[in-house]
Amino acid sequence: MTSSLNSGSPAPSINVQHWLRGDPLSNFQLGKIYIPAFVSTTCSGCGPALVRLAQLQEQYRDIGIEVIGIVTADEALAQVDAWVTKWLPHANIRIGFDYSGEMDKHWMGASLSFCVPQAFIVDRDGSIASIGDPDELKFILPRVIDGSWRASAEAKNAEKARIAEGESDVSYNALRGRIRAATEIEDWKAALAAFEEGINLFPDDISLRQRHVATLIGRMRDMDAGWIALAQFARDAIERNSEDWLVEALEQLFGWYDYSGLPTVERFSMGKELSERILRLYQQQALSPDSSLSVALYYHESGDNGRAVDLLEQALRFLDGASLPEVEKHEQMAQLLHTLAEYKGEQVCHGKHCVPPPKQP
Repeated sequence: MTSSLNSGSPAPSINVQHWLRGDPLSNFQLGKIYIPAFVSTTCSGCGPALVRLAQLQEQYRDIGIEVIGIVTADEALAQVDAWVTKWLPHANIRIGFDYSGEMDKHWMGASLSFCVPQAFIVDRDGSIASIGDPDELKFILPRVIDGSWRASAEAKNAEKARIAEGESDVSYNALRGRIRAATEIEDWKAALAAFEEGINLFPDDISLRQRHVATLIGRMRDMDAGWIALAQFARDAIERNSEDWLVEALEQLFGWYDYSGLPTVERFSMGKELSERILRLYQQQALSPDSSLSVALYYHESGDNGRAVDLLEQALRFLDGASLPEVEKHEQMAQLLHTLAEYKGEQVCHGKHCVPPPKQP
């Protein structure tokens, strides 16, 4: 399968079934630059991406650049509208609801784009100038505006890499489909064979490793094979020394399953090493909220509840000065406060936000 919508291709038509915000738009006006950005209500990064895109449009409004949010979702219109209102209560960009999937097919599918948020730049002549992560727009957009981007070596290299990634994603999605089909009918032999194949083909994919462990421990209750897979995941995370891998491995060790069938001493020893590695990455800086929650979980379960509480309180102070959309900041604060209330066994407050302890069963 190859990409049929690329840089230089004529932009497909706008074909949303309902405009949630702004006046309907049926055609791209020549001489203007448009940024159709595809988002989903189930994507954790899509709300913040919409906020940043709205800010980007404000920054470039005087030179005729317009962002168009395209929401793809299976939810009812009212639910999608509520999601948009949550992230953009004072929306200044057009937002369309593509509930038929027509735009998703002709834009996302045709360009082999499988992840959201995904942004397209439609140049002044009505052709595609760039396809990719919305966060890259701050580097690319000024060069689209001055006309230097499309013929540049950077643009050609980026397009080549994008197409290669899309073709790889086709294989990856087919593999995930095999895993899903096998696990649905509990054909564990086929599922585990597909996992092994996928881990060899896509060694950098964290989600395959996570699902492999979840299948062995959570679904099959094969604790011997599950521990081997989980221990290898943790060792690989330590070798990579990547925060994402270290945090995910730590959550796999302490956050999800009934661990009674796993070796306790080895599990806590590995959790200690993962936690210390994460802390060393930050040294004197406060941990990110996600890392704080994971490391705090380890310390809480290992009996050092004071250390767990201290990490959560540091994360709350870190959030106060973080440059994040308010909705995202409030969600992270709520998660930290709920965990802190559980660990302290009492109501906790931060600023004007207070959370009671969980009710005892």
